Amino acid sequence: MDVPADQRALRLSGAGMIAAGDLAASPYRVDRDRIVSSPHFARLGGVTQVISPGGSGLLVHNRLTHSLKVAQVARVIAERLTADPRYRDLLDKLGGCDADVVEAAALAHDLGHPPFGHLGERVLDTLARQRFALPDGFEGNAQSYRIVTSNQTRGETIGLDLTAAVRAAMLKYPWTRHTYPQPHVRYLDPPPRGAAPPPADPTRGSVKFGAYVTELDDLRQAREPFAGRVDDWQQTVEASVMDTADDIAYAIHDLEDFHRVGVLQQGSVATELMAWQRDADALRSLPAETLAATVRRPGRSAEQLRRDLHRKDSWIACDDAFRAAVEHVRHELVDGLLAAPFDGSVEAEQSVARFSARWTRRLIDAIEVCPDPPVRSGHVLLRPRQWHEVQVLKFVHHRFVLARPDLALHQRGQAALIGTLVEALYDWMVDPEETARLPRRVHDLVELAEAELAGLADDPATLGLIARPTRAELAAMARGRAIVDFVASLTDGQAVALLDALSGRSGQLWTDSFVL
Repeated sequence: MDVPADQRALRLSGAGMIAAGDLAASPYRVDRDRIVSSPHFARLGGVTQVISPGGSGLLVHNRLTHSLKVAQVARVIAERLTADPRYRDLLDKLGGCDADVVEAAALAHDLGHPPFGHLGERVLDTLARQRFALPDGFEGNAQSYRIVTSNQTRGETIGLDLTAAVRAAMLKYPWTRHTYPQPHVRYLDPPPRGAAPPPADPTRGSVKFGAYVTELDDLRQAREPFAGRVDDWQQTVEASVMDTADDIAYAIHDLEDFHRVGVLQQGSVATELMAWQRDADALRSLPAETLAATVRRPGRSAEQLRRDLHRKDSWIACDDAFRAAVEHVRHELVDGLLAAPFDGSVEAEQSVARFSARWTRRLIDAIEVCPDPPVRSGHVLLRPRQWHEVQVLKFVHHRFVLARPDLALHQRGQAALIGTLVEALYDWMVDPEETARLPRRVHDLVELAEAELAGLADDPATLGLIARPTRAELAAMARGRAIVDFVASLTDGQAVALLDALSGRSGQLWTDSFVL
């Protein structure tokens, strides 16, 4: 893609300079190499996608294999779009679409996911906000951005020193929780996807956001090449490609996992989808209260999905497309993949591979670039029919896996584990006789957080506070951020082993289960 020289310089600016030890000639390939060579990336092999890597007994996706598949899909999308003459001028106008940038961002997009995946994310967010008074709380996307940005501790640069283009492409949600941009995106009508606060707590700020205020200057600098090309709250094209690829990979390979494990049963999925197809007209006339009270009956969860799509995404929701999507998913999933239980045979493996390849190809072929997308969409998006198919695939995952009591039981234990671990580390941190023996990594994280927060303390509104915090309050916030950062950097197994050691349940003194 022919990018003007001044824009190219901005896309490379801030960081990303090729240094000794970098093997690639392209700065964007250097970024990719730095990401995959980092311990943050290797850690993802031990972090939950949906089922904990150590808890299934079978090969299921973890955050590492998920990231690799997102990168694979994202690169193919970028290459196809840039080769399509229909989109060449539009992509240039919007700021560019480089396959290396997209791949690097896809590989980095989940670096900040804590132990136990989205469950750990929710627990750490609650603790960060309520226990440690951090207005930004915790968010996996913002944590990923925090990891790759370049800060300094005692003169030593940390972070991965990536180009502006790759950092901008990581920003699915290019805003902070409360304060940037102004007016904040949560006040748009409708707000962008992820920007609205939770209905039960409108003061909490956006549910999803791309950076903490401590990284706000970096966010601004990374987005500078795209000023005037996309709105402040819009994804860059490269971020939109990465986000779309993430959706595609998530929709497909989580179904593979639960078919392998034997959790996703043909009968229950067939009953739900076929009941909706049979009773669609009658279900459409049900009052909302009646539907909510009887949502467990066959067909009614699917009807609730149809209504939710109209409520949230009226810009694309279409009953004809929804009906066609249900039929296609029923044919491909119920009559196809789930027709025979997974038994580990060559035939079963080939069936999974064909299902994945067929869906991936179908969805990639349905991607378009829109010059003026709706607020809840990026510039890169699926055609309406395939968009509805992705929603139905996700619905199957949520309805028949995430809602299971046995998974809830397992996750409640994981949530309690993270909460107990955070409290145990805090007790160690404030023990005057033992503070000096804290893991050196925790000391470094405290020092970094103290420097960041002190630099923002004179502008409490930026921090999401009404008044300037006292020195004691800043110190407490820095300790809290350091503990959250530390726990978020563990694998599932490390979190379990560390709590076992702190609670006296481990009889092993020297272990490689965690690194202190």
